[in-house]
Amino acid sequence: MNRDTPLPSAAFRRADETPDEQFYRQPRFVTHIDAGAIAAVTGLYREYFPAGGRILDLMSSWVSHLPPEVEYREVVGLGLNRAELEHNPRLTSYVVQNLNTAPQLPFANHSYEAAGITVSIDYLTDPVTVLRDLGRVLAPGGPVVISFSNRCFPTKAVAVWHTLDDAGHLQLVQHYLEQAGNWTDIVALDRSPRSARGSLTGDPLYAVVGRARG
Repeated sequence: MNRDTPLPSAAFRRADETPDEQFYRQPRFVTHIDAGAIAAVTGLYREYFPAGGRILDLMSSWVSHLPPEVEYREVVGLGLNRAELEHNPRLTSYVVQNLNTAPQLPFANHSYEAAGITVSIDYLTDPVTVLRDLGRVLAPGGPVVISFSNRCFPTKAVAVWHTLDDAGHLQLVQHYLEQAGNWTDIVALDRSPRSARGSLTGDPLYAVVGRARG
């Protein structure tokens, strides 16, 4: 992928183009990755999120996978299902918003110190706009941790996601941040749980991390 060339609009089409509010209307109090992959997400948050900081959980649900031993000043969730957000014990407040129809975030400049997008980046139809605005919202140097596995709701994942393997997904998410133009120190990580012999022990877990330029 050429970092200077935007992807065509067809790349972000989905098999199910009905309003996302309909698809996510019923709460799903389940986890979408297994325990090992969840632990890997928690480990990333432990590594990158500042204790006592203001955290933004984008595309949030009923669980945020934050390290249980770490306290944060504020954890704000933004998601599509009110019932799921209400049941999330780590959230201090929440916003119900569809980022595919309203990609601008309702937060002030530099109002958060870190953000996470967990197993959801594949559903954004305008990810570059969302990530560019997220760069505005984070304090300078604040990290975004974008994690994903090999699972998804296939009818709601964008077309380009289906054409790529795991390595391609890492490159694609890096491309999003590069296209947004206000992220630096972008790194791709493979945090998949593995045995001592190096074989996968469950769901894989990948992440792309970038820091807001400010």
